[in-house]
Amino acid sequence: MIGFQVRKRQRKVSDKFVAAFAEIPVANVSDCMWRMTAGGPRLRPMHDGSRMGGAAITVKTRPGDNLMIHKALDVAEPGDVVVVDGGGDLTTALIGELMSTYAMSRKLGGLVINGAIRDVDIIRAASFPVYAAGVTHRGPYKDGPGEINVPIAIDGMVIEPGDLIIGDADGFLCVPFAECETVLAASQKKLAAEQQTLKNIAAGTHDTSWVDERLKQLGCDPAAR
Repeated sequence: MIGFQVRKRQRKVSDKFVAAFAEIPVANVSDCMWRMTAGGPRLRPMHDGSRMGGAAITVKTRPGDNLMIHKALDVAEPGDVVVVDGGGDLTTALIGELMSTYAMSRKLGGLVINGAIRDVDIIRAASFPVYAAGVTHRGPYKDGPGEINVPIAIDGMVIEPGDLIIGDADGFLCVPFAECETVLAASQKKLAAEQQTLKNIAAGTHDTSWVDERLKQLGCDPAAR
């Protein structure tokens, strides 16, 4: 029934993709997705900055209510990232120390909360990945409704159960299940190119002639006057 349902996840990204993407900055992956996909700048890492990666367990919940988040922590498998669309509401925390500690004990890959959290001092000191939109001391309700393993969207980024979720200090990103191989190849190529650029900068051989060429294409005389 819409509003109250727990679905089974039908597929999940393989561990080989989780491991491979862990070597690539989220910004590189984002660039290779044509900068058209993002989890929004509101959701920031609330932990110590450790990398996040895993298959998505999705939760859609009424703002301020965490009943289905509790259920999702039990449904999730080791390595999974529980991604919660709480409507972006910041008046009531959806998780805190107890739930993040429980998630860690179950060896999950992280929590993404489109809403607020609390007990932030403890979460910040830990390496368990937690991304959230804000902080408040006010606690949650446990009445529902809510849905598990349904498609959700956070700031326009659609997340389906089993998609790859990655995160670093720049934020988090969803790589669709069917696109992982293509995006991985492009991201690895992008990373290699940036590493070569850094070597060129260090060697003093970095070529910036493209800047003037681009200005000319745009009708701007690059010569200083």
